[in-house]
Amino acid sequence: MKTKFTILLSFILLFLTACNSNEATPDDKNESAETVTYESENGPIEIPKHPKRIVALSYAPNIHSLGVDMVGVDKWSKENPLFSEALADVETVSEEDIESVLALEPDLIIAGTHMKNLEELEKIAPTVAFTWGKLDYLEQQIEIGKIVGKEDEAKEWAADFEKKAAKVGEQVKEKHGEDLSVTMYETNGKNFYLFGEAWGRGTEIIYQAMNLTMPENVQKEVSEQGYAEISQEVIPDYAGDFMILSRYEDTDLSFMKDDVWKSIPAVQNKQVIEIDTAASSYSDPTTLDYLLDIFQEELTK
Repeated sequence: MKTKFTILLSFILLFLTACNSNEATPDDKNESAETVTYESENGPIEIPKHPKRIVALSYAPNIHSLGVDMVGVDKWSKENPLFSEALADVETVSEEDIESVLALEPDLIIAGTHMKNLEELEKIAPTVAFTWGKLDYLEQQIEIGKIVGKEDEAKEWAADFEKKAAKVGEQVKEKHGEDLSVTMYETNGKNFYLFGEAWGRGTEIIYQAMNLTMPENVQKEVSEQGYAEISQEVIPDYAGDFMILSRYEDTDLSFMKDDVWKSIPAVQNKQVIEIDTAASSYSDPTTLDYLLDIFQEELTK
């Protein structure tokens, strides 16, 4: 009797083992093992077709804007007020701390070509590195979409945003004239900068998508590096009809009490738009939509 029970128990265990074996290979696990070839700046790379554990040392806001989860992001993205809450539970990593990346067991790493230890990162997981500014803001988002399996969504956003921003640009020109000029400044209270058409802070919106005019002398100053440092005394020399001032919340703005600042027509006409540098540095969909709303309100009111 005992022998029959033992044989019956063995059959039951074999049956359950077979069932568990079938359940251990669902479609999602098969999908996670699939790879595709991505044509990166440095040649073809085999990356997961459906990455599950992404470490973003760069472009975390672009990835988040596509609704894709990450297991690790850089500290700058986590400190950005537009993303700090959403990324609060994501681990902070750095390209200089290889162990912090290795510990997360990523299946895909997204980085910048300027970063240290790229060769070491490539040993951990497939690593796609972009050169900042090599692609325009729309192309960049589409490329991010390709590597995280969201190309269609990225293309849809790019088309919609371009159309929406162009419409706002037309509204602004109807109100202020075709030749309306805008200057983009940034300050920490002591140093002052001019920015060109592709340097974050919404420059892509103002000068590319909305097609507003950059003063000629500003264009000349930023033509080489994309930005230029200037002294406080010459701020009025570069001021357009509207001025956009990027600064942190705790920036010392005492310079606004000086006669140099007060003499600027845009200041006198209350045509200065202040934006938070901490929330404006990137050129991802979330940041651009946020800034477009500000620009539309301030330039058309």
